[in-house]
Amino acid sequence: MAIKGDLTKARLAESMLQLIQTSGYSGTGLNAVIEHASAPKGSMYFHFPEGKEGLGVAAVELAAKQFEALIAEAAVSAGSAAGAARATIEALADIVSESNFRLGCPVSVVTLEMGAESERLRRACAAAFESWIAPTSALLEANGVDASEARSLATVVVSMIEGAVIVSRAMQSTQPLVSAADVVADLIDQRCKPVGGMR
Repeated sequence: MAIKGDLTKARLAESMLQLIQTSGYSGTGLNAVIEHASAPKGSMYFHFPEGKEGLGVAAVELAAKQFEALIAEAAVSAGSAAGAARATIEALADIVSESNFRLGCPVSVVTLEMGAESERLRRACAAAFESWIAPTSALLEANGVDASEARSLATVVVSMIEGAVIVSRAMQSTQPLVSAADVVADLIDQRCKPVGGMR
């Protein structure tokens, strides 16, 4: 029974995440989430007694994990930090393009809509961005970027990707993401040191 309940809770969070991406946080009603998740009506407040805000936090946390997994996969498959960044951005470009530019980053959507309205949602969004910046910083350090510089560079990389996703959706073109991939890869290459510490 507990497993079934966990599946329903996960399904509600996944539905909230998908609907935020297409309709925004404010435009997503709880009834739409329940219908999208094919969940019993009573399960909503059973799993999320705080209502929409609690469900929103769960959706942001899910988005954070999904993108963190994308970064980790790229880091393993790519031969360099620059290659990992490029692979991550290219994967995002595919997602945005295949959705006919309807899907973007739900974390940025919630931040823009609710960051000033809900401290709980703002904190969840900040934690999501941190969960992407931290492993990016660690990857940069592992590829020879000084620790003092890696954090700043990782923050710039994540911020650039977020902005490129938004501009790509507005222009209905992946070109902003393609351009971001080129610039980010060059930026990282300039700062990474080959083995032995020589540039």
